[in-house]
Amino acid sequence: MPRNVVTTSEETLTLVELSQVCGVAVEQLQVLVAEGVVTPVGAERREWQFAIDDVHRAQCALRLQRDLGVNLAGAALAVDLLDDLRRMRQRIHVLESLLFERR
Repeated sequence: MPRNVVTTSEETLTLVELSQVCGVAVEQLQVLVAEGVVTPVGAERREWQFAIDDVHRAQCALRLQRDLGVNLAGAALAVDLLDDLRRMRQRIHVLESLLFERR
């Protein structure tokens, strides 16, 4: 399974590059797009560009399917919930920093 290192949030990947990073067939990623796990920019498949966040979302959904046997709809929901949890933790961290700064 090839794994490329992606370092900045400004980078984007094509469908083929994302498939290489995730170590899965392009067709499997098209299913993730159809389910809303990842959202490409571009009107046609050959133009699709994926953000770095999509790499993490795809890898997470694929792991849930492979390791836990979660179906695609369940994996999509879990990825969304994990993203929500991550954002909430970031907000809590910022709020705690502000609160403790004022003391």
